[in-house]
Amino acid sequence: MNAAEIGLLAALVLANVAFVFGWLRAVRRYGLSGRPGPVDIGIGTLVMFFDTLGIGSFAPTTALFKIRGRPSDELIPGTLNVGLNAAGFLETVLFITAVKVEPALLAATVTSATAGAWLGAGVVSRMPRRSIQLFMGVALLIGATFFAMTNLGAFPGAGAAFALSGWRFAVAVTVSFVLGALMCVGIGNYAPSMIVLSLLGMHPLAAFPIMMGSDGMLQPVASLRFFRSGRFAHVPALGLTAGGFVGVLVAFYIVKSLPLTTMRWLVTAVVTYAAVMMLRSARVTAPVTATGVAVD
Repeated sequence: MNAAEIGLLAALVLANVAFVFGWLRAVRRYGLSGRPGPVDIGIGTLVMFFDTLGIGSFAPTTALFKIRGRPSDELIPGTLNVGLNAAGFLETVLFITAVKVEPALLAATVTSATAGAWLGAGVVSRMPRRSIQLFMGVALLIGATFFAMTNLGAFPGAGAAFALSGWRFAVAVTVSFVLGALMCVGIGNYAPSMIVLSLLGMHPLAAFPIMMGSDGMLQPVASLRFFRSGRFAHVPALGLTAGGFVGVLVAFYIVKSLPLTTMRWLVTAVVTYAAVMMLRSARVTAPVTATGVAVD
């Protein structure tokens, strides 16, 4: 392992120590309790199985939550970041050691995405319910569009590089900041990262350690903001945490590859349906500021 990878892993450990203490403090502060059921755990397993294979987890999780009818819409962004964090940490450890990307690029993009997440989580944790519904509805439509474009071969052809320099380096870092902020409203970063890095001439595999490393850092950092505001659902987040580990390990070590085209079309249909539901909910929600804590 090089110095950048060691530094990233050290930062990940520190961020996740703070994450654990933050969650425990939120449990005490808001009196949270309960155990996840099979459905919560099953959702975590399924979406992190998809994520490890390159489909993504935020859009499918949001869709399944919306179709299920819980947690409440305004709690979904926080629940995604909190509940999927542990599995994201595992993915980061697996992928940054399996796929080698230029250390400076990896460190810069992860740092930039983390800064964007800190800013974005601060905004989302204060947003009213209707605004969150609108943002997530649009985010789901964007996710469905990316899935469909991938299946139709509409993305640009990728290069073979695992490093960037000059203006390409700057573009990758800037985009990582924006994607880090957008993840706080439910827009996953894998597909956008893949597009941008491909346009910049990088190999498709290069998106994995960058995306996983960014997720591994930005999710615990963003979660600290959600812990403070109480804008997350404790029990579903526990379910995502428990199931996510299983999904990652099965996909990475056992399955490794599947006919992803069929799976993406299925996910596209589910996500599109959930997007329509979310936007309909926003239409009937009164435009008032939402308050309250995570008791869902």
